[in-house]
Amino acid sequence: MNYIYKPFDLENWITKHYIQIGITTPEQINLKQIALSFHIWTSYKEKRSFAFQDGKYRIINIDARLTEQEQREQFFHELCHLLRHCGSQLIMPKAFRELQEWDAIRFTKYAAIPYSMLQLFDLKSDYIIEEIAESFKVHEDLARERMEGIYRNRKPLRKSDKIG
Repeated sequence: MNYIYKPFDLENWITKHYIQIGITTPEQINLKQIALSFHIWTSYKEKRSFAFQDGKYRIINIDARLTEQEQREQFFHELCHLLRHCGSQLIMPKAFRELQEWDAIRFTKYAAIPYSMLQLFDLKSDYIIEEIAESFKVHEDLARERMEGIYRNRKPLRKSDKIG
């Protein structure tokens, strides 16, 4: 049986934005370019990663002590907070904070490993997790979680489904 995966609206939004700023391959994923496209400043300092907004001023600090993979994952996590969340997690109820963290984890998978770019890979390869991790500069755990999510949400292909 053949299957089809239909990206979620958030995945489509990320892909559309990336295409608008000229990002269509894993090698082109540039954190500074992505941040600037949303009018967000970035800094790399030896303190915990965080996102901060005061009016129109927005900044993401990434902990400079982290590995490249950790820095990328932290960037997308903090980017999600600026783009999709409001309020200070320091004073919000635990349930809201947990919901925001869940959303940031999901956003990180979609933004760090866009589905549109996965179509450049042989997803049946025995080494697909390693190939994705290397190409997108993320940990293998994140690549595995991304692929598991795709497999979990695919649907049987029907004759009425359009491909492409």
